[in-house]
Amino acid sequence: MKTLVVCSGGLDSVTLADKIAAEQELVGLVSFDYGQRHSKELAFAADCARRLGVPHEVIDITAIGASLGGSALTDDIDVPDGHYAEETMKVTIVPNRNAIMLSIAFGMAAAKKADAVAVAVHGGDHFIYPDCRPGFINAFQAMQDEALDGYAAVRLMAPFVTLSKADIVTEGVRNKTPFEATWSCYKGGDVHCGRCGTCVERREAFHLAGVEDPTVYADPVFWKSATKSG
Repeated sequence: MKTLVVCSGGLDSVTLADKIAAEQELVGLVSFDYGQRHSKELAFAADCARRLGVPHEVIDITAIGASLGGSALTDDIDVPDGHYAEETMKVTIVPNRNAIMLSIAFGMAAAKKADAVAVAVHGGDHFIYPDCRPGFINAFQAMQDEALDGYAAVRLMAPFVTLSKADIVTEGVRNKTPFEATWSCYKGGDVHCGRCGTCVERREAFHLAGVEDPTVYADPVFWKSATKSG
């Protein structure tokens, strides 16, 4: 199956790219620049594409991102510290982000005669991100079936949608994903901050999976106080 992977450069999407490369025909990676403050992740997506020997396209949707204001990922709003399961993390929502990105990716896949688009949404996203839930994945597929009817049949693959991030780490080990060559931190500093929701979740995932975490964190111990697993 010829598959296009939506790859941000984070742990989840790079692991997904490795999984697809091992199990399907990976035809390329697509990333999106929507004005995110942690845009350095795009360089990690480019590194992944080079490692896997596939094309990488970065789609500039910064003008769209500028119209989706009010998120700590795009505006001058502090990224909160703490676990994803906290109400405060809702400030990191970029409304309709996945729907916009996937619509573009599906158009690209149809034009390239690809069979599928793969996205790395996972169970840990469900609490605060409505466009990462199984209901959204199913509804989006139904919408695209109508949108491309008679022109193309493109499948939306979301193999991690019911899995935890610890499960994704385990999957990455299976496919030899270089975790050190991924970027998660929402604050986009020189190293992972270790305090924002995505850093806490990343550190917790390695702990629960029983896998050594190669990530350098500015605060390597905060996650223990922010989770119940410590």
